[in-house]
Amino acid sequence: MNAIRHVFIRGRVQGVGYRAWAEVAALRLGLEGWARNRHDGSVEAVFAGPEQVVARMIDACRRGPPAARVDAVDAREGNADDLSVRRPGEDFSLLPTI
Repeated sequence: MNAIRHVFIRGRVQGVGYRAWAEVAALRLGLEGWARNRHDGSVEAVFAGPEQVVARMIDACRRGPPAARVDAVDAREGNADDLSVRRPGEDFSLLPTI
């Protein structure tokens, strides 16, 4: 069964390559989605794919890249509208900060 999860990651997650790490990790797992920085210093992402694989990605988000310090990960049910924010033709998009 496929799942879509909308994830918010807080801590020292900007300026440490978190979005690029998330893109590489998600694509390596065969997931679709997107990631972007938020003005409050957090990173927001959407991951879509097989339920167990999405769960593995969310677990990986709790660690992130080596320079990150993740304080909290909030994962919620997502939907097709959340996924549609990515750029057309891309499996995973890095989006502008909001």
